Amino acid sequence: MIRFGPSGIPLSCKGRTLRDGIEDVHNLGLTALEAQLVRVNTNERFATDDDVGKTPATIPGELVVEVIREKGKKEEGLIGLDIKIEKGDVLRSLASGIARDYIELKELGRLARDLDIEMSLHTPYYMDLAGTDQLSGKSVDSIKWGGLLADALGAELVITHLGLYGQYAKKDAMKRVASNLRMLRDWYKKNRLTPKLGIENSGRQEVFGDYEEIVTLCRSVKGVVPVLNFAHMHAREGGSLREKEDFVKALAKAKKFTGDRFYVHFSGVEHEGGNEQRYTPIKKGDLRFEPFAECIMDDSYQVTLISSSPLLEHDAMYMKMIVERVLARKLGKGVQEVKGGKEAR
Repeated sequence: MIRFGPSGIPLSCKGRTLRDGIEDVHNLGLTALEAQLVRVNTNERFATDDDVGKTPATIPGELVVEVIREKGKKEEGLIGLDIKIEKGDVLRSLASGIARDYIELKELGRLARDLDIEMSLHTPYYMDLAGTDQLSGKSVDSIKWGGLLADALGAELVITHLGLYGQYAKKDAMKRVASNLRMLRDWYKKNRLTPKLGIENSGRQEVFGDYEEIVTLCRSVKGVVPVLNFAHMHAREGGSLREKEDFVKALAKAKKFTGDRFYVHFSGVEHEGGNEQRYTPIKKGDLRFEPFAECIMDDSYQVTLISSSPLLEHDAMYMKMIVERVLARKLGKGVQEVKGGKEAR
């Protein structure tokens, strides 16, 4: 099965809530939606008497992502939706427009399943899993919190970028990123979070995560899966994706970790010198969608195709149209071959 959807609430959607987005995606005839955790701002407050004894998952009107508790003379942050809140705890809540609370998130997940919409969640775009500074700590927290939200939503995947090489050589950056991914994978498992952690390749030379590095990470950190951003790949490799065979090779490398199921970002792209300049509508630029459509029609791939184009849902619908056109052409060719065989007999 091939699913199509936008990376975020459709531009044409009159409302800007996640519920509006899910309903609008369905009305457009699309079957996937990537929720965006664009900014991770938090609010803190002391637990009230009404909060004591409850868990973060049951606090109405808030997305509590961390319980800060004094232990001796130290404070420790406890992350998990089943923690019993105690008197004196400080609750850290996510100031996010994704939902009011976990109760609503679960309702939205049920709505998406009823409408046959596959949900996923993307962490903030400015991440750093190679460093040791404050941004690195915030990045780790964002991926943990994204896992909590995605799990409540029933999303199957949490997608993240990995950050800059910074001061580190590529080999050292790889070790640091791999270490953080193992820790995050184990934390997801410990907290019984069902979404997988997907790592997205980057489109600029100074940003960690060319496609080979993504494949290497997936090989060394079991359970982490590749997210193929073909605009990033095409730009970073100087315009490498031209023919159907180019996409076949890229999918073959990911297949070792995903089986026949792939999660793909697609858009047009402007690039120069191995660096992405900006996303463009799919019809612009030199990254064509038709060869990829032919690629996935030639095999029994299951693909979730997310439009990251500036046109969002419009290009998601455009990709759907192209895939349907390629399929119709393929079926028509098959009919002609059958007719030709009968005439020959």
